[in-house]
Amino acid sequence: MSSPRKDALWDQGLATRRAVVGEEYVDSALEKMDKFNADLQDFVTRTAWGDIWNRPGLVRRDRSLLNIGMLIALGKTEELKLHLRGALRNGVTMEEISECILQSAIYCGAPAALEATRAAREAFADLET
Repeated sequence: MSSPRKDALWDQGLATRRAVVGEEYVDSALEKMDKFNADLQDFVTRTAWGDIWNRPGLVRRDRSLLNIGMLIALGKTEELKLHLRGALRNGVTMEEISECILQSAIYCGAPAALEATRAAREAFADLET
C-alpha cells in the first residue's frame, strides 16, 4: 500500500488524532508517510484513532490517563510526551498527571516514574513560556 484508504473511518480517525495530539504532529506524521510506513499510518489512524479512541465505553480523558500509565510502564518516553500533551487537551490537569506519575512509581518502579517526570518536563516546557 502506498497511500491510506480514505473513507469515513479514516476521516474519523484523523479528526480524533488531530484533536488529541495536535494538528502540527499529525501533519508532520502524514508528510513523512511513504511506501515504508503507509500501512502503519493507515492502521494507526483507522484502528487506534478511528475505532478504539471513539468507542463509547470511555471518554477521551480516561483514555489519556490509561495511555499515560501504560506508556510509563512500557518506557516509551517519546510517545509518552505526545500523550501527556494530548491529556491536557482532553481535560486532564497537571496535578492529575503528577499523581499518575507518582502512582506509577509504586507499580512500575521509581526509575520509570523519574523518567516520566523528565518526559513531562520536556513535554510541558513550551507551556511554561
